[in-house]
Amino acid sequence: MKNFIFFGMIAASLFVSCNDSENQNEIILTNSSGNINNVSVIIENEKWEGQVGEALRKNLAAAVDGLPQEEPLFSLNQMPPEAFSGFVRKNRLFVKIESDKPANFKVFNDPFAHPQTGILISGNNPQEIVDQINKHSDSIIDILKTTEVKEKQRRIHKSLKNDEKLKKQFGVSLKFPSAYRYAIEDEDFFWIRKDIPSGNMEIMVYQVPISSIENDSSVVSNIIRMRDSIGKTHIPGPLEGSYMITEEAYAPYLFESEIDKKFAYETKGTWEVKNAFMAGPFINYAVRDSANNRYLILEGFAFSPSTAKRDNMFELEAILKSAKIE
Repeated sequence: MKNFIFFGMIAASLFVSCNDSENQNEIILTNSSGNINNVSVIIENEKWEGQVGEALRKNLAAAVDGLPQEEPLFSLNQMPPEAFSGFVRKNRLFVKIESDKPANFKVFNDPFAHPQTGILISGNNPQEIVDQINKHSDSIIDILKTTEVKEKQRRIHKSLKNDEKLKKQFGVSLKFPSAYRYAIEDEDFFWIRKDIPSGNMEIMVYQVPISSIENDSSVVSNIIRMRDSIGKTHIPGPLEGSYMITEEAYAPYLFESEIDKKFAYETKGTWEVKNAFMAGPFINYAVRDSANNRYLILEGFAFSPSTAKRDNMFELEAILKSAKIE
């Protein structure tokens, strides 16, 4: 096997610049490539089949929270080090495993292309590498996901729907593709939809008083109660008397998050239609807007029976995270 130069030296060389500002030369990087949420894993075949590969799959290909079927956080594409050259180096996300090196975890921005995030994990033996993976797994996932959200938002920005109606009604800017349409534009509720081959992708925007979520009851119970009330009022099902509710069999996941530098409750779970056989995933952000004594509610949900939904929900998440509150 060929001897490869330590990756850190390669990446570092890309950022070396002359101290004399008059003689600095800009490094022009080519555009990166790759499908959203696809990660190239640079690792020897035998290690991929062993405990190191198992640790990578356990962390990076863990099931996405809130989906009705198991789907991985990232799609992993393994390749041996000798294959990581030429066009392959343009992949937007990659994780490189270095053996027989001191235990280390390092992140590189745009080492071979732009935008690009590379993560180097090294260790003197497989166990040290596994320890590094497990120790930094949350950071790795957050770093990779942040890169992908920005990339998805960049792609969305190529063709945007006019959001002046949202600004006027709710004081919020939301960047979503022109393929979406306004389905309901009430004084207190907006429903935005996009048709896809197997169903629909949906966005809801509305507001509730701060007391609707912040009271003596649990936050998740208040959010469920709020969602079910909105579903009964605004989201009818296919049969008379049917409407969208939060799936009763499973409690949704609740996280603390941030939208436009404002605190937000992030809720992920499954919705269903009362009295009808329809269901799917949702992601809900309750953004605390103290200046206006309200929670601004931004929600995306999808209906796409018998198909994968990770990428649909990721698009909705990227749209909701683009919100700017005036």
